[in-house]
Amino acid sequence: MTDPGHRATYDRSAADWHATRAGTYPERPWIALVAGQLHPGARVLDLGCGSGHPVAADLLARGFAVTGLDFSEAMLAIARATLPAGDWIAGDMRDLPVDGPFEAVIAWDSFFHLTGEEQRALIPRIAACLSPGGWFLFTAGPAEGEVWGAVSGGPVWHASLSPAGYATALQEAGLHLRRFIAEDPATAGRTVVLARRGSA
Repeated sequence: MTDPGHRATYDRSAADWHATRAGTYPERPWIALVAGQLHPGARVLDLGCGSGHPVAADLLARGFAVTGLDFSEAMLAIARATLPAGDWIAGDMRDLPVDGPFEAVIAWDSFFHLTGEEQRALIPRIAACLSPGGWFLFTAGPAEGEVWGAVSGGPVWHASLSPAGYATALQEAGLHLRRFIAEDPATAGRTVVLARRGSA
């Protein structure tokens, strides 16, 4: 991971980030779409979960068993205090220090903090921890490249593969691309990718 202060930025801005994210939820339709495909009580991995709000909070409210992984201890402290039903793990998503299988892995606004090569390397590991028919939902950029953004005024770096690059990487890992929506206006311009393991 090219990490020009990402961890420090997220630790420092945890309270502000949580307050902002707890009050906005543009990804709700996508989370609802995935949730509607899962069995009651299904295990879900929130990869780069932050404070657990709003995604993990919604999934827990729906009765799923949620594991959240994040590298920011300050973010996880909020998750543990506000969502004690979740299983909150400190770690680097590149290491994927969790045991599957999960019926879904969600990496909303987190996967793109990895380099393109790190994303390619992680996709098959995510596929391996999904149960057959499991879902992988993540956000990316609309085209291959690297850009800078900001979190509470702190710089954060993003990288993406091309749409064809993601399709190839997913297919090689046994994941079938179901949707690729570039700069989705319903999610404040995020590019959303949805894939499924072992089901065309």
